[in-house]
Amino acid sequence: MPSVMIVEDEEPVALLLAYNFEAQGYTVEVCARGDEAELRLSERVPDLVLLDWMLPGISGIELCRRLRQREDTARLPIIMLTARGEEADRIRGLDVGADDYVVKPFSVPELLARAQALLRRASPEAVADTLSSGDIELDRKTHRVRRAGRPVHLGPTEFRLLEFLMKAPGQVFSREQLLDGVWGRDVYVDERTVDVHVGRLRKALIRGREADPIRTVRGTGYAFDEAFGRK
Repeated sequence: MPSVMIVEDEEPVALLLAYNFEAQGYTVEVCARGDEAELRLSERVPDLVLLDWMLPGISGIELCRRLRQREDTARLPIIMLTARGEEADRIRGLDVGADDYVVKPFSVPELLARAQALLRRASPEAVADTLSSGDIELDRKTHRVRRAGRPVHLGPTEFRLLEFLMKAPGQVFSREQLLDGVWGRDVYVDERTVDVHVGRLRKALIRGREADPIRTVRGTGYAFDEAFGRK
């Protein structure tokens, strides 16, 4: 499922957006301050950011500019939300790197459609119904996984873990990043739990001499092997 960070200091607006994006299947994280969002984005990058122009700490326009200067967020899809509807303000927002610009008050269905269209262009794997690599296929709609045509039976946590890793082949995630991305920031789980679930996932995926699609990076964490699909 795609992930979105909502950076909005007006609580009613943030709650409205969070409710509607969650209803569409997004994993949602909400920040009320620009500096807090910058810190969280240095720890984990979502698939999409909804960014209010006027924020405490760091303005949305400044945060957008900083994100475009960082290598890991240079292409991060950003939709700017603002009450400023003048043409000069829209141009300024786009000039600093926003991909789209939505003026308040806005239509929620239209915003959802814009977000979906932006993700299809920028991160097609974030909204695809099916993720596949090599002989492994993961169906997000039916929550089914197959390898070489055979069903792979996974628990809910192992399914989310495989989905999270398959969305970014080759990217190494620390145990802390996996805890945030799979279990959620508000759930306390010991980092060793990640190792247990990776072990369960491997046991379910691998039969006989089949290749291990999950790469362990000693002292760091885990990655879905970017070379797996080419083996």
